[in-house]
Amino acid sequence: MSLNPKITDWRGKRVWLVGASTGIGRATAELLHTKGAKVIVSARSQAALTELAQKHAGLEVLALDATDEAAVKVAARQLLAASPLDMVMYCAGMYQPMRAQEMQSAAMVQHMQVNYHGAVFVTQAVLPSMLAAKRGHLSYVSSVAGFRGLPKSLAYGPTKAALINMAEALYIDLHDEGLGVSLINPGFVDTPLTSQNTFHMPALITPAQAAQEIVSGWEKGKFEMHFPKRFTAWLKLMRSAPDALYFKMTRRFTGL
Repeated sequence: MSLNPKITDWRGKRVWLVGASTGIGRATAELLHTKGAKVIVSARSQAALTELAQKHAGLEVLALDATDEAAVKVAARQLLAASPLDMVMYCAGMYQPMRAQEMQSAAMVQHMQVNYHGAVFVTQAVLPSMLAAKRGHLSYVSSVAGFRGLPKSLAYGPTKAALINMAEALYIDLHDEGLGVSLINPGFVDTPLTSQNTFHMPALITPAQAAQEIVSGWEKGKFEMHFPKRFTAWLKLMRSAPDALYFKMTRRFTGL
């Protein structure tokens, strides 16, 4: 069942990807560019954006710290003044493995700023224009780590849970307005963030594989894309497991 308007032709579609200089965001930007979309990529690193643009002629870059609300507003006004945005994807992310024994409140707050507050700032900056036009799509890269609590995810998991909840609420509010809203919940993807993990990451996939899953989901009108399903389907099932079973299985699976 299609929950969003299907995107069958990317040619000329204007897409803003925030936090996309590496990993999933970068791979998605590159794939959309090859499909003919007019891609704008934002991230904090101007050097990384310049390097990306040099490889893909016509790709537009806009350096931006998504945690700076004033800067986000300025960037959105600049882009919207040129032309409407057909899609905005928030893929900025921070991940620092953390357990309760090493709890750091400052790092936890920073995770929330990057992973969630930035998404709020970007959404608020572009939403009025989309509502006025009765068209556009908002998409958020969350994680299966937001489904339920996991070891080493004390700082990261709560931010992704917040993002999942926000995307679901936005869908309810915006579907009848003609807007699309989608949620991306990857498992393990080989990115600079996951390279910090010292444990075995089952069903690890490449950013290019993740991008294919994401774009295919948009083209099919899906609300949620979770992948690879041989791993994420199990985690979705465990969302509804009784607490005692969930904690037991999590300890057995992770060894932590």
